[in-house]
Amino acid sequence: MRRVVATLGLSAALLWLGPAAASTSVPAQAAPAPAAQAAARVALPNREGSLKFAVLGDFGTGKREQYELGTQMAKFREQFPFELVITVGDNLYGSQRPKDFVNKFELPYKGLLDANVKFYASLGNHDEREGQRYYKLFNMDGKLYYTFKAPKQSVRFFALDSTYADPAQSAWLEKELQASGEDWKIPYFHHPLYSSGERHGSTPSLRAVWEPMFVKAGVSVVFAGHDHFYERTTPQKDIVHFVTGSGGQLRRGNINRRSGFTASGFDTDRAFLVAEIDRDELYFNVISRAGTVVDSGVIQRRKQP
Repeated sequence: MRRVVATLGLSAALLWLGPAAASTSVPAQAAPAPAAQAAARVALPNREGSLKFAVLGDFGTGKREQYELGTQMAKFREQFPFELVITVGDNLYGSQRPKDFVNKFELPYKGLLDANVKFYASLGNHDEREGQRYYKLFNMDGKLYYTFKAPKQSVRFFALDSTYADPAQSAWLEKELQASGEDWKIPYFHHPLYSSGERHGSTPSLRAVWEPMFVKAGVSVVFAGHDHFYERTTPQKDIVHFVTGSGGQLRRGNINRRSGFTASGFDTDRAFLVAEIDRDELYFNVISRAGTVVDSGVIQRRKQP
């Protein structure tokens, strides 16, 4: 059984990095939270040589709230230099003409793109498939589902198309998972296998096909979107599932906390997730549009016999 340590702190500063975690830790820009609150949170070590990445979903509205969260992401990166962003779908809502890619993606995340942060997209049910998979800044190379090795650490990502999860994709996924020699195998896609959303919720049909593959391959964490809030589940078959679907959209008060598997949830504002992998540990912070840390923790990699 893996160790999962996590805490919830709604009044945290913009970024909290443990002073004893690593030599590359840097001070937060915002004023520090009270000592009791700081002690309750799990620090991002910000270690040299670790893999630092962000997770963003359901974001491409072009509205003020999306731009404000994009600004927070750029501010956060000044202290915690993540190298890539994985997206869990619904990258653009509404019309998806060339100018929409500018207004709903390039301008909100200009600070990150100018810093050469790479976005690796997966597609949601609102995404125009032909236009987005060939869009250069989504790094999909024309593929509806794909895998790539992270630039640091023993990590491989698997971007999946959960809207059209046909047998061909499932056969590809099983083969790629088993062929991967990386320690961390991280699938990400749009429709969550587990979600406490009252609007959408879990996707049992997808779970029946993909979950056995994840368990067999030693997957430790899964990222999805679709429900417009943030949620972290208790381990399901020893896998932690994250719903990160409030990058631009928000379904306020939509988490059903009687579902039985919500470890932490935030459904009152937009949010994004940042993570750091160093060997067998994945640290995470979840940041709201206001710049507060609304969830944090550390997950131990699930090791197969």
